[in-house]
Amino acid sequence: MNNRILSILIVVAIIIVGGVWYFKTQKPAEQQAAAPAASTTMAPAATTTAPATTAAPAAATTTTQTAAAPAAGPMAGKSLKIATEGAYAPFNFVAPDGSLQGFDVDIANALCAHMQAKCEVVKQDWDGMIPGLLANKFDAIVASMSITDERKQKVDFTNKYYQIPAKFVAKKGANLTISKDGLKGKTIGVQGSTIHENYLRDNYGDVATIKPYDTQENANLDLAAGRLDLVLADKVALGEGFLKTDQGKDFEFVGPDLSDRKWFGDGAGIAVRKGEADLLKGLNDAIAAIRIDGTYQKLEQKYFAYDIYGSPGT
Repeated sequence: MNNRILSILIVVAIIIVGGVWYFKTQKPAEQQAAAPAASTTMAPAATTTAPATTAAPAAATTTTQTAAAPAAGPMAGKSLKIATEGAYAPFNFVAPDGSLQGFDVDIANALCAHMQAKCEVVKQDWDGMIPGLLANKFDAIVASMSITDERKQKVDFTNKYYQIPAKFVAKKGANLTISKDGLKGKTIGVQGSTIHENYLRDNYGDVATIKPYDTQENANLDLAAGRLDLVLADKVALGEGFLKTDQGKDFEFVGPDLSDRKWFGDGAGIAVRKGEADLLKGLNDAIAAIRIDGTYQKLEQKYFAYDIYGSPGT
């Protein structure tokens, strides 16, 4: 019996000693196993911190973009109709696909984009431009219309968006002198209801036959066909739209550049109805903006190899 109890005590002692040894050996292992856990915890913390640091420039970029975007003006979201002629290349013309194209059209679209307005460019015969505007057929005219005192009695104009002189074109070798004696008995073509017609009638109407046309294109056709001695129009329109074509290859500029404000005004502007203060301001602000941001220059270079805006302040 005593031996049996002794044996039991020995077994219990062995178990106790074994348990103590087991727990002592496992504690360092647990601590070692815990170390990666601590490292894993730190890694996400570092990862969380890194995106936070990266996000700072993104926030700054967003702020900058928002600040650079044009503020919504009074015309934002408005629907506008813009009239142009479609017969005064390269400023406005009808492309083979029937669409309206040209510098005037591109300028109109650029101004509408800056104003955040929804615009439709529509075709209108020259003679009906101002009457159509006053009859609310459209909201503005972007058609190379010169700013003159006479027109300002009926409509309001924006600041100019370009300014170039007028000039005569005649057959090469005609040796014409631009004077009353030199033009005596000559037939001069011109687009009707324009500043150019006014100039011709005031200065040469008593010595020459002044023949008005519904479009500059038709005047050029008659010059090429020999039915006219000269035509008078915008220098760029004649240079780019006639002299550089096959039809105009046998013709040339004659005489001086003509820019007297009495007849030729203060450059080409956009006409709107009187009292349309928000539209007038929106267009003026947009003209200034596209000249500052380079949009104007890109459109200009698309059609011309030189600056047509004119001297600053003129």
